[in-house]
Amino acid sequence: MMLYPPVADLVDKIGSRYQLVNLVARRARTISAQAEERQIPLEKKAVSTAIDEVYSGKLSIK
Repeated sequence: MMLYPPVADLVDKIGSRYQLVNLVARRARTISAQAEERQIPLEKKAVSTAIDEVYSGKLSIK
């Protein structure tokens, strides 16, 4: 099974797998909390949304 986006591309954008996992997990928790607070159902999983944000460049480490 092929993963999209490739993990290697994500790691290149962030710097290390450890930072990538922490960044995506933190953002996914924020997305989930905001959706629950507003009582809005998510169209796709919060982790997938966070990964897409990293891949598109919307989310990065400062």
